Amino acid sequence: MFKNKDIVCISSIDWDFIWQGHQEIMSSLARDGNRVLFIENTGARAAGIKDITRIIKRVKNWFAGVEGIREVEENLFVFSPILLPFPYLRFAQWVNRHLILSILEKWFKIMSFTNPIVWAFLPTPLTLDIIDNLNYRLVIYYCIDNFRVSSAAAKKIKNSEIKLLKKADLVFVTSKALYNYCSQYNDRIYNFPFAVNFQQFQEIRLKKYPPPAEMEKINRPVIGYVGGIHKWLDLHLIKEAATNYPQYSFVFIGPVQADVSLLANLKNIYFLGAKNHGQLPDFINNFDVCLIPYLITDYTNNVYPTKLNEYHALGKPVVSTALPEVIDFNQENDRLVFIGRNYQEFISHISNALNDSGDNLIEKRIACAKRNSWAARIREMENLVEDIIKKKSRMPIDWRTSLGRIYRNWRRKTLKIFSVCFITYLLVFYTPLVWFLAAPLKISEHPRKVDAIVVFAGGVGESGKASQGYEERVQQAVNLYRQGYAKYLFFSSGYTHVFEESLLMKALAVSLGVPEDRVILEDKARNTYENVKFTKIFLNKNGWNSIILVSSPYHMLRASLVFGKIANNIKVVYAPVANNSFYAHPSRDGEGRRILRRISLLQIKGVIHEYLGILYYWSKGWI
Repeated sequence: MFKNKDIVCISSIDWDFIWQGHQEIMSSLARDGNRVLFIENTGARAAGIKDITRIIKRVKNWFAGVEGIREVEENLFVFSPILLPFPYLRFAQWVNRHLILSILEKWFKIMSFTNPIVWAFLPTPLTLDIIDNLNYRLVIYYCIDNFRVSSAAAKKIKNSEIKLLKKADLVFVTSKALYNYCSQYNDRIYNFPFAVNFQQFQEIRLKKYPPPAEMEKINRPVIGYVGGIHKWLDLHLIKEAATNYPQYSFVFIGPVQADVSLLANLKNIYFLGAKNHGQLPDFINNFDVCLIPYLITDYTNNVYPTKLNEYHALGKPVVSTALPEVIDFNQENDRLVFIGRNYQEFISHISNALNDSGDNLIEKRIACAKRNSWAARIREMENLVEDIIKKKSRMPIDWRTSLGRIYRNWRRKTLKIFSVCFITYLLVFYTPLVWFLAAPLKISEHPRKVDAIVVFAGGVGESGKASQGYEERVQQAVNLYRQGYAKYLFFSSGYTHVFEESLLMKALAVSLGVPEDRVILEDKARNTYENVKFTKIFLNKNGWNSIILVSSPYHMLRASLVFGKIANNIKVVYAPVANNSFYAHPSRDGEGRRILRRISLLQIKGVIHEYLGILYYWSKGWI
């Protein structure tokens, strides 16, 4: 038993999924005084519609913790990361690596979580990324599945699994077939089939509790199965067995993960759904015969069924299809399991098993389960881990490897920062992104006849420099005046730089042919709010209620919000400067050459200034 170690478990299942070796090992290590971070399944294949329930649950788990991390037991923390569900897409890998490592880095620092043992069940590219960015003590790969044939979508896992096998300090496997495969890439392979929490099952057997309420009305004998009702079950075999034994009750405990409509019309088949792991011994204890009715496939050829030891821990007879691991188990354990090599044998074995439950056989099954207990398995694993740690501690420090890893991580982080900055630069300056974000600031309407044309001057204007910006606005107002949309021009500006801006605007309008008596000045307004306030006072005094407003194109939203707040009796037509030189962003220059840069820094500052202005006005209650 080792203690006071930090362990990162990269799991191939979620913590709340069917209780398996992942949870059993990690909870045991946490109880022994080690700190465990259990990273839930990050995916061996792309997510689909059928995963929507799992995705929703993941999101709920994320919010149940802090940044997705929650403490489920003392010393045991579960991380439910939210990631892009495309484990082999390079862009998604890059994003996911950043998402998960940014959280882990902060959590490790806060928790003083150092030099962890990495215990991986999932050999994906993201697992390798996590390992490569940790200053780990050693790496264990627990190979429990042939992912390469588990589904068509998971075939891409092969390359990353080979890399993980070569990197691992220890490799644990759950079957001989997996042992043979993994031995091609690593010589530190140990066969540890999933086991049983023997003590928990023994307590139920010895106390002899009454049957669960759901089984009280089910006729005996009961032929039972626990585990996922998935695509690896031979549903045709189950149908044949239930049809041959209509007097037997066939009970299935576990989540239904496949189409079972083939069995829908059989009245002696009962699906009781998923149960908490602590409830399973109660149900198994009330089975008369236990089943392992798996199909024989490339995938199941690598499977050691955990339920075999759970069945035996309660002394129950077991009938199984001819799984290679079960055949090997039988040869090593005095043929305790009834193995059906075809439908007829399997079905006849059910009847044989019912009549083969003497005390001697029950004790042999229980003794076999005890040898295959999790307590014994984990103790063996811990001994191997301790040996590796001791060997590593006696080895001379490989400063080249350590320094190389530090610099690789530094280069990776530097490249990440540079890439983010470069992509952001391209998006901001060489795409229409900022103009798209600025579009809501613009309001432009077709002019119509009104009482007056009102111009809000710019002060220092969009450029931030004095005496720039008002010329285009005056020109726009004069053009509208010439077209007969109003008889008067009203210039509003209290800004002064050498000369009063309102006087400069009037002088420019008069020079462009507007009669002096048609130009009205307001020279007190210091901002847009006061522009509107003083305009309203003047209009009300003259009995006017409609205007055309001329200003900068990206200033119109703020002006409209102020009018809506304090002068909503005035009908405003918004006619900004159409071709504002400050905000110009042509796609081609005067000679027809394409302009790649779409925006300048000053233009960005102008847009930001407007959005900040709106926020400030909102905080003041002006809009």
